[in-house]
Amino acid sequence: MYRYETIIYWNDGDGAFITEVPELPGCTAHGDTQQEALSNACEAIELWLDTARTHGDSIPEPKGQRLMYA
Repeated sequence: MYRYETIIYWNDGDGAFITEVPELPGCTAHGDTQQEALSNACEAIELWLDTARTHGDSIPEPKGQRLMYA
């Protein structure tokens, strides 16, 4: 399991649970259940990190706490 904050919410338009990983720009996933969405988010995080490594991009350290929104 990764330590990046993951937000899960229901989206009526998509008819699915959506996950967002705010610390990894563009890292999102979805699923029919919350568990499936979270599982898919873990896979998306892994793919995001692998892609960043392949391209030599920086990888942010997990903040390990809730992000603040204005």
